[in-house]
Amino acid sequence: MADRIAFPVQLVQPDGQRVHRPDYAALVSDVEPEQLRALYEDLVVSRRIDTEATALQRQGQLGIWAPLLGQEAAQVGSARALERDDYIFTSYREHAVAYCRGVDPELMTRMWRGCAHSGWNPATVNMTNPAIVVGAQGLHATGYALGAHLDGAEIATVVYFGDGATSQGDLSEALGFAASLAAPVVFFCQNNQWAISEPVHLQSPTPIAARAAGYGMPAVQVDGNDVLAVLAVTREAARRARDGGGPSFVEAVTYRMGPHTTSDDPTRYRTAAESELWRARDPIDRIRRLLEREGLFDAEFDARVQGRADDVAARLRAGALEAPDPGPDELFEHVYATEHPLIDEERAAYRAYLDTLTTGKEAAS
Repeated sequence: MADRIAFPVQLVQPDGQRVHRPDYAALVSDVEPEQLRALYEDLVVSRRIDTEATALQRQGQLGIWAPLLGQEAAQVGSARALERDDYIFTSYREHAVAYCRGVDPELMTRMWRGCAHSGWNPATVNMTNPAIVVGAQGLHATGYALGAHLDGAEIATVVYFGDGATSQGDLSEALGFAASLAAPVVFFCQNNQWAISEPVHLQSPTPIAARAAGYGMPAVQVDGNDVLAVLAVTREAARRARDGGGPSFVEAVTYRMGPHTTSDDPTRYRTAAESELWRARDPIDRIRRLLEREGLFDAEFDARVQGRADDVAARLRAGALEAPDPGPDELFEHVYATEHPLIDEERAAYRAYLDTLTTGKEAAS
């Protein structure tokens, strides 16, 4: 893998033509026409999730949202490469990964609405909730992977992060631990070219995947807007982890077409020409063109996909608008896996404090 860093793996060009890469094409040779159509549907639905959530934030229904616009192929391709018992540690932008893992759309916005500390139960989908501390999830993933390995579980653990996170100490420590202990981790970097307002060339003058060599692990750079190529390289890395081959590093070269979050204005630090260049590499358009070339795209299929996207978006919107406000006691839920005397004490003290507020109101009336 390490000798391929200079030439990102690509299986489908932006115009929809297939690329002759027998080594990686073999890894996705089982992707028949219906599976290819399903990947396209995943891409479209993921973008619809993102646009709906962004609209909800603009309407004041969410406090903030981290858009994934433009990164759909990197997320769908990698998520669909995994087995159900593989475990995912996420950052804060992997909404498409969550969708592919089976997270209920009605739960996706609760944390961003501010009415819950998390959205879903990680145990039901083997995927953590969004992690806001940049790079911290790398250590969590490495520890989990090592523990699972010691328990005899033949699984892959995947951790998602952006190019900016590669400058964080937590991630460097995670790479070092994983390499030294042969932890079965796939480090999946979505290089979307911008760490908020800082371009990637300020993060690293060389390909980010090249950093893996310093830790003694194989790495591959892939066209992150090519869902088939991402599927192929992630399958290879995940299989290596499951087979006891240790950690791998994947750099998916993609582009954040929208803002860093909905509180960001990318026009202050990006040019229109750059955005147009990457818009021509749109991951959804690429696979639609491939489907058209191979006679797999028609009006009926298009309508079915759009209907599915609208249904998921409606469920996401309903989940946001109908999410119940939490009660005071929920502040103390899920802090520990089991009952804890300190939490019981703090809960009782907080209830006593709330009682004083009620007593004060009654006295005033």
